[in-house]
Amino acid sequence: MSVVIGKLAEQKQVNGLDFPLMVTPSETQKNATKAEFLNWISENKAELHEYLIKHGAVLLRGFPLDSAAEFEKMLDQTDYKNMPYVGGAAPREQVTASRIVTANESPATEKIPFHHEMAQVPTPPGYIFFYCETASPKGGATSILHSGEICKSLFELNADFASKIEKDGVRYVRVMPEVTDNTSAIGRSWKDTFQVTTKDDAEEKMKEAGMSWEWLDNGDLRTQTNTLSAIRFDEETQQKVFFNSVVAVYTGWNDSRNTGKTAVETGKGELMDEATIDALVEQMDGKCVNFKWQNGDVLWVNNHTVLHARQPFEGDRRILASISFK
Repeated sequence: MSVVIGKLAEQKQVNGLDFPLMVTPSETQKNATKAEFLNWISENKAELHEYLIKHGAVLLRGFPLDSAAEFEKMLDQTDYKNMPYVGGAAPREQVTASRIVTANESPATEKIPFHHEMAQVPTPPGYIFFYCETASPKGGATSILHSGEICKSLFELNADFASKIEKDGVRYVRVMPEVTDNTSAIGRSWKDTFQVTTKDDAEEKMKEAGMSWEWLDNGDLRTQTNTLSAIRFDEETQQKVFFNSVVAVYTGWNDSRNTGKTAVETGKGELMDEATIDALVEQMDGKCVNFKWQNGDVLWVNNHTVLHARQPFEGDRRILASISFK
């Protein structure tokens, strides 16, 4: 099966490279069977991984893939190991018994801010895979952004603040409900977050993650993470990256239980610099690619080096996701 490197209207050049890189079937292979596609993935998984590291994101468009089960079969042809979704804040639905879940199911009117997936946990996933089952008729773009690029912007905006969070790290504070609240972008219950059914089991998970916690009278759970890195050096691409959930938490962790501006602090307990975060959000919106989905699209994202976000939408939209350790 032969393929070609295509061009995408929303695409940008970052460091002289297509972002995202778009891969499509050649004219002679547009009617390839699903078996041929899966075989091609298996035979070319090493090269596709190299593309992912080099470009940060790879879009597969026009291939014969039309269900969650087939999305999972595609991932099973790769060397990416399945990672359970433990510790994330977003409400999600398990789609297949193994590795496929829905993408963040927060209300369509909500913008999901830029973040590295699960950067608020000690061991975040290395890679994320998205599959478009139903593209929304209006809005709903997934926004992607090179983390190294925005890290440079942060140091240009406020070098003192950037150096502070690089040195001190950050901590995240979240109150989780006992029952998942689908009206909130961070409404995942503590039971679903830790994939447990009892408080004792949840406490074991939190101990493993180095978290502190407090049980509230109504059954909710207040947690604080250990100090985690905010800026780190990516060995594969040899660059500093803004690897954290600072902007997502600061601007997006707002509901009846949480206030974003106080939900993230430095490792020394200081709050974020408001003017700097506001300016950084503007930089992110200006530098990102707002990727418009088509049914059947698959997007591979290097979570080590690329942040992602979601734009509001109208109508039906169903994006599936999977995460991998490495």
